Amino acid sequence: MILLEIVEAAILLFEFVGVGIIIYAGVRGVIGCLRRDRMTRLKLAKGLAMGLEFKLGSEILRTVVVSQLSEIVIVGAIVLLRAALTLLIHWEIKNEESEVEMRHAENEEKPSV
Repeated sequence: MILLEIVEAAILLFEFVGVGIIIYAGVRGVIGCLRRDRMTRLKLAKGLAMGLEFKLGSEILRTVVVSQLSEIVIVGAIVLLRAALTLLIHWEIKNEESEVEMRHAENEEKPSV
Protein backbone atom coordinates (compact mmCIF):
# COMPACT_ATOMS: atom_id res chain seq x y z
CA MET A 1 0.00 0.00 0.00
CA ILE A 2 2.87 2.40 0.70
CA LEU A 3 4.24 1.83 -2.83
CA LEU A 4 0.81 2.61 -4.26
CA GLU A 5 0.64 5.91 -2.35
CA ILE A 6 4.19 6.86 -3.39
CA VAL A 7 3.42 6.12 -7.05
CA GLU A 8 0.16 8.08 -6.92
CA ALA A 9 1.97 11.08 -5.37
CA ALA A 10 4.74 10.86 -7.99
CA ILE A 11 2.17 10.70 -10.80
CA LEU A 12 0.45 13.79 -9.46
CA LEU A 13 3.77 15.61 -9.05
CA PHE A 14 4.92 14.75 -12.59
CA GLU A 15 1.56 15.83 -14.02
CA PHE A 16 1.73 19.19 -12.20
CA VAL A 17 5.34 19.78 -13.24
CA GLY A 18 4.57 18.87 -16.86
CA VAL A 19 1.54 21.16 -17.02
CA GLY A 20 3.48 23.97 -15.32
CA ILE A 21 6.32 23.71 -17.83
CA ILE A 22 3.90 23.68 -20.77
CA ILE A 23 2.05 26.74 -19.44
CA TYR A 24 5.34 28.56 -18.80
CA ALA A 25 6.60 27.73 -22.31
CA GLY A 26 3.29 28.89 -23.80
CA VAL A 27 3.39 32.23 -21.98
CA ARG A 28 7.03 32.73 -23.02
CA GLY A 29 6.01 31.82 -26.57
CA VAL A 30 3.29 34.46 -26.64
CA ILE A 31 5.68 37.08 -25.24
CA GLY A 32 8.37 36.08 -27.74
CA CYS A 33 5.87 36.26 -30.57
CA LEU A 34 4.80 39.74 -29.53
CA ARG A 35 8.44 40.81 -29.37
CA ARG A 36 9.07 39.17 -32.75
CA ASP A 37 11.88 37.03 -31.32
CA ARG A 38 13.20 34.76 -34.06
CA MET A 39 13.98 32.05 -31.52
CA THR A 40 10.39 31.81 -30.24
CA ARG A 41 9.50 28.64 -32.13
CA LEU A 42 12.61 26.86 -30.92
CA LYS A 43 12.12 27.94 -27.31
CA LEU A 44 8.45 26.96 -27.40
CA ALA A 45 9.21 23.56 -28.92
CA LYS A 46 11.86 22.86 -26.28
CA GLY A 47 9.45 23.85 -23.50
CA LEU A 48 6.69 21.66 -24.89
CA ALA A 49 9.09 18.74 -25.25
CA MET A 50 10.22 19.08 -21.64
CA GLY A 51 6.63 19.28 -20.39
CA LEU A 52 5.63 16.24 -22.42
CA GLU A 53 8.58 14.27 -21.01
CA PHE A 54 7.20 14.79 -17.50
CA LYS A 55 3.69 13.89 -18.63
CA LEU A 56 5.04 10.77 -20.32
CA GLY A 57 6.87 9.85 -17.12
CA SER A 58 3.61 10.09 -15.19
CA GLU A 59 1.88 7.80 -17.67
CA ILE A 60 4.67 5.25 -17.40
CA LEU A 61 4.32 5.34 -13.61
CA ARG A 62 0.57 4.93 -14.04
CA THR A 63 1.20 1.48 -15.56
CA VAL A 64 2.35 0.35 -12.10
CA VAL A 65 -1.04 1.02 -10.50
CA VAL A 66 -3.45 -0.20 -13.19
CA SER A 67 -5.28 -3.37 -12.36
CA GLN A 68 -7.38 -4.22 -15.40
CA LEU A 69 -6.39 -5.01 -18.97
CA SER A 70 -8.65 -2.28 -20.34
CA GLU A 71 -6.82 0.30 -18.20
CA ILE A 72 -3.47 -0.97 -19.47
CA VAL A 73 -4.66 -0.58 -23.06
CA ILE A 74 -5.82 2.99 -22.39
CA VAL A 75 -2.57 3.93 -20.62
CA GLY A 76 -0.57 2.25 -23.40
CA ALA A 77 -2.41 4.28 -26.03
CA ILE A 78 -1.77 7.49 -24.09
CA VAL A 79 1.93 6.60 -23.77
CA LEU A 80 2.17 5.93 -27.51
CA LEU A 81 0.41 9.20 -28.34
CA ARG A 82 2.62 11.25 -26.03
CA ALA A 83 5.74 9.48 -27.28
CA ALA A 84 4.74 10.28 -30.87
CA LEU A 85 4.14 13.92 -29.95
CA THR A 86 7.53 14.06 -28.24
CA LEU A 87 9.25 12.61 -31.30
CA LEU A 88 7.52 15.13 -33.58
CA ILE A 89 8.51 18.01 -31.33
CA HIS A 90 12.12 16.80 -31.17
CA TRP A 91 12.12 16.57 -34.98
CA GLU A 92 10.81 20.15 -35.11
CA ILE A 93 13.55 21.26 -32.69
CA LYS A 94 16.21 19.62 -34.83
CA ASN A 95 14.91 21.32 -37.98
CA GLU A 96 14.56 24.69 -36.26
CA GLU A 97 18.10 24.47 -34.87
CA SER A 98 19.39 23.68 -38.37
CA GLU A 99 17.62 26.77 -39.73
CA VAL A 100 19.05 28.94 -36.96
CA GLU A 101 22.56 27.65 -37.68
CA MET A 102 22.12 28.33 -41.41
CA ARG A 103 20.93 31.90 -40.71
CA HIS A 104 23.84 32.42 -38.36
CA ALA A 105 26.31 31.13 -40.98
CA GLU A 106 24.76 33.37 -43.65
CA ASN A 107 25.12 36.41 -41.40
CA GLU A 108 28.78 35.61 -40.78
CA GLU A 109 29.49 35.25 -44.52
CA LYS A 110 28.07 38.66 -45.42
CA PRO A 111 30.89 41.22 -45.73
CA SER A 112 30.58 44.18 -43.44
CA VAL A 113 30.60 47.58 -45.13
